[in-house]
Amino acid sequence: MNADAKSLQISIMGREFRVACPEDEQKGLLEAVEYVNRKMLEIRDNGKVVGLERIAIMAALNVAHELLSMRVGGGFDIAELKRRMTSMETLLDEAMYDQSRLF
Repeated sequence: MNADAKSLQISIMGREFRVACPEDEQKGLLEAVEYVNRKMLEIRDNGKVVGLERIAIMAALNVAHELLSMRVGGGFDIAELKRRMTSMETLLDEAMYDQSRLF
């Protein structure tokens, strides 16, 4: 386990799991857990898929399809754009911090 990661207890469809996650990413992980759990419960409640493994596979396929559908024509990846913008923001913050120490 990464030295920065903490162990976090999560529950999906009533089953408990322990996962390692950096503290600053725990909120996002918990949102993902809630989303996956909701998707799996929808599939289960629809009644057409039986068995936890099959429900998990169907949920994974649905989530992957949603992710890939978010890409705009021509392969434009919104998530990649957001990552690049965050990276640029971090670089700007670091540069501004270095400048503020000069004055």
